[in-house]
Amino acid sequence: MTRKVLAASAALLIPIGGMVALASPAQAAEKATATFQKTSDWGSGFGGQWTIKNTGDTTLTSWKLEWDFPSGTGVGSHWDAKVTKDGNSYTAVNLAWNGTLTPGASVSFGFNGTGPGSPSGCLINGAACDGSGGGPGPGPDPDPDPDPDPDPDPGPNPNPPGDHINLGYFTEWGVYGRNFHVKNLVSNGSAEKLTHINYSFGNVQNGKCLLDDAYAATDKAYSAAESVDGKADTWDQPLRGNFNQLLKLKKMYPHIKVLWSFGGWTYSGGFGDAVKNADAFAKSCHDLVNDPRWAGVFDGIDLDWEYPNACGETCDTSGPKAFETMMRAMRAKFGNKLVTAAITADGSTGGKIDATDYAGAARYSDWYNVMTYDFFGAWAKTGPTAPHSALRGYDGIPQQGFHSDAAIQKLKTQGVPAHKLLLGIGFYGRGWTGVTQSAPGGTATGAAPGTYEAGIEDYKVLKGKCPATGTIAGTAYAHCGNEWWSYDTPQTILGKMSYAKQQGLGGAFFWETSGDTSNGELITAIHNGLNAS
Repeated sequence: MTRKVLAASAALLIPIGGMVALASPAQAAEKATATFQKTSDWGSGFGGQWTIKNTGDTTLTSWKLEWDFPSGTGVGSHWDAKVTKDGNSYTAVNLAWNGTLTPGASVSFGFNGTGPGSPSGCLINGAACDGSGGGPGPGPDPDPDPDPDPDPDPGPNPNPPGDHINLGYFTEWGVYGRNFHVKNLVSNGSAEKLTHINYSFGNVQNGKCLLDDAYAATDKAYSAAESVDGKADTWDQPLRGNFNQLLKLKKMYPHIKVLWSFGGWTYSGGFGDAVKNADAFAKSCHDLVNDPRWAGVFDGIDLDWEYPNACGETCDTSGPKAFETMMRAMRAKFGNKLVTAAITADGSTGGKIDATDYAGAARYSDWYNVMTYDFFGAWAKTGPTAPHSALRGYDGIPQQGFHSDAAIQKLKTQGVPAHKLLLGIGFYGRGWTGVTQSAPGGTATGAAPGTYEAGIEDYKVLKGKCPATGTIAGTAYAHCGNEWWSYDTPQTILGKMSYAKQQGLGGAFFWETSGDTSNGELITAIHNGLNAS
């Protein structure tokens, strides 16, 4: 490393008086080690983790780690440190919150790596990483030949250090009756606040990922007024539709990443058969997501299996390891591209979380969208009325474990890293009719009427039609006439974002973009809540 030679030369120029300060007792007692391990390996890349430990007898107020990688090996996304590159040399420094280490304390940061190499020339605060106090030396590697199926790791956290993920689902079919298009994300102010978009849904059938609606995705022509960039589609251009509009959106807002979501409630029935040959399934998904006809649109894949080894619209019996098998195959095929999943929020004893090894699958996942909504609704037509997205439990809740905190705590206890969990927000409400009681727990006669489906309505409609009259367990409810609705408001979302940060979650996501107001009230609340100091 050039910088090490320069540092050594500069040391020779330090006056004698300056050397006294360097050799003071407090300085001499500052010692640290740094160790490296590969926490996962998917062939084309790996998960890497450095652990810095204070081995001295005085508190460290900052740390700086330096190392080399051989040509062909490098650092991609990283978390819990600021990482910079100079040729094949890397420097990592602490963030504001993890620089102080008392004697005996340690801190870790991680990254997604490419290539097969291992680090060398390791320095921690200018000294050898093995604590010998000599010149540059390689950091000890406790796992030089990593197990291809290691224990759960802290895992990839692709959002930049200090930032949180704010992800929204964009529905393919929303361009029809809902008349919601990619341009609406610009006009309502959402684009500048979104970090990721999940384009939903692709189908899963016959062991493959499939494009569902080719007209909406690739062929629908947009006029200049309808288009993101104000330019009309032409009859002979190779790509139109939502995919082309998303390309234009990413050009205008390069911070946005787009994932293609497959499955969902309707299309989850094919996952069980697909994972019987997980490698072939992953290849079909990879080839479709990266099809050259829409090159540049997608930054990864999202799998919305509802639900592995449990029942959704259909029941799956593929076993508790099937989901992990699928995610491992996806990671091996997609490499450093994003691989995520939407998962159940059923925190009840013996419920859907307990049916699957979500911790094992988390090793291969960038994050999980925990669907912390739809706990209760008018499918129980006589009630009792209950909020469909309570943050916490409350007296009288119809089913224990059916609230957001129960799901988050169960997943964390089972070993899913907190930063791999996103809290789910519904941009809609669920409601009953025939209700006389204002507080939750009332009886009903059926589902309240909705614009597209009975028992469900967008927030943008409910805000004016049936304003909130109370809150319970971190969410809102409304009683108007004989209707009773529950939904989140900007105020309750701020509370949920505070919870997400307190729990160390990676951020939040919402279903779905067309439910917000024309000025983006709800996404603004998510953004403001996640970024509040």
